[in-house]
Amino acid sequence: MLSKMQIEKMITLALEQLSKSYAPYSGFRVGAALLTKDGRYYTGCNIENAAYTPTNCAERTAFFKAVSEGEREFSGICIVGGADGVPADYTAPCGVCRQVMMEFCEPDQFQIILAIDREHYRIFTLRELLPMGFGPKNLGRERGI
Repeated sequence: MLSKMQIEKMITLALEQLSKSYAPYSGFRVGAALLTKDGRYYTGCNIENAAYTPTNCAERTAFFKAVSEGEREFSGICIVGGADGVPADYTAPCGVCRQVMMEFCEPDQFQIILAIDREHYRIFTLRELLPMGFGPKNLGRERGI
């Protein structure tokens, strides 16, 4: 379980990422803050592309930064988003991001915080957002092998 202090820090970091978002086409800015099991934070923002499919979500940006630095175990992620970078509702991860989370996270333990601000947020497990997820264990593999 994430502590109140970790949740508040993740929300703050995710909100800070909104200003770094590159969203010239949709105008919908997203920020994310990912927490490793050993207490390191990695951030990400969405990065759009004129061809659309090369666009990268904030969640995957944070995961890819962390994994590229050797991280493989994660506790939670916070996601914020909104038109012109102003969160007005909860922004849930897309299906591709949920699948990336499934690759690296334990579905019943990994927590996903959807926040508008520090006072308004909801917490879900990955299993709740991806109930029948497919991951390394389905292939008879453990994570990191």
